[in-house]
Amino acid sequence: MTPTTKELETPTTTHQIGWVAAFTLLSWLGVFIHNRADIPQLSVLSPESSIPALISLLLFLGWWLLPQKRVMRVALLSWAWLNLIGGGFLSVIPFPFWPFHPEQTVFHYLMHVQYTLTQIPLVVILLWQARRSASRKRRAV
Repeated sequence: MTPTTKELETPTTTHQIGWVAAFTLLSWLGVFIHNRADIPQLSVLSPESSIPALISLLLFLGWWLLPQKRVMRVALLSWAWLNLIGGGFLSVIPFPFWPFHPEQTVFHYLMHVQYTLTQIPLVVILLWQARRSASRKRRAV
């Protein structure tokens, strides 16, 4: 008898749920802090803040509650990578194709450093879960 995909998937413990929730919130806070530093009049309800918050929340809830753990982990991880690479690195470079002109100051660079650093814990824990799940599948075969 071969185990099903559901049986092979790493069980999500309350401890893991707590860490992923905390790191998802930290990831969004990095975006929010950057945006507030860039445009101080923004509120939590402004689209620049609320849309990333809603996406993060929906992806986290999907990861936590839906049975397709691997699919939702990839979706949440993709969102974290997009924030890390797109928001943390690329959006500070004044490429001519951007619809905005990023400020080229030390303060703004530091805001992008914190933006990047706040994405890393979520990426790391989700990659760890993926690796653990893959190793369980290899042992079961």
